[in-house]
Amino acid sequence: MEMSFWNMVLRLLLALVLGAVIGWERRSKGKVAGLRTMMLVSLGSAAFTLTGIGAMESIYAAEQTHGIQSTLRLDTSRVIAGIVGGIGFIGAGTIIQARGQVHGVTTASCIWVAASVGVACGLGLYELALVVCIFAVIALEIYRWSGQHGSGSGVNEEHEES
Repeated sequence: MEMSFWNMVLRLLLALVLGAVIGWERRSKGKVAGLRTMMLVSLGSAAFTLTGIGAMESIYAAEQTHGIQSTLRLDTSRVIAGIVGGIGFIGAGTIIQARGQVHGVTTASCIWVAASVGVACGLGLYELALVVCIFAVIALEIYRWSGQHGSGSGVNEEHEES
């Protein structure tokens, strides 16, 4: 039941590549949290997810070795909850309020999405990861395509989104 080395490598590589796609869009806009940040967030999330899966597989193997009858439980929810909390903290650090304007909300959202892509890759949900990545890039580009700049909401969309 153990995951093969190459299966882990595939999951990590896909997380890295899809994180790069999101990061490329941010870098093309000159944002600080760009290519490398999104790649590392996605890769790290996938690695933590794989670690959670590996831990559960190890527990199952140890139980079987000692004659304990159990069913393999791949409960990665605690690992995912930790990722969500940690990424929320990092995202909050990218949001800045200055002179009545809020900056960095889109960057924080991108970090959040890159982490979700990494988790999906770590779980082997490749189709989900790919769709989320594509939708994220569409969401980031839609603002530019719409030609609108600023809504008077207190969020500096022209600076943040462009």
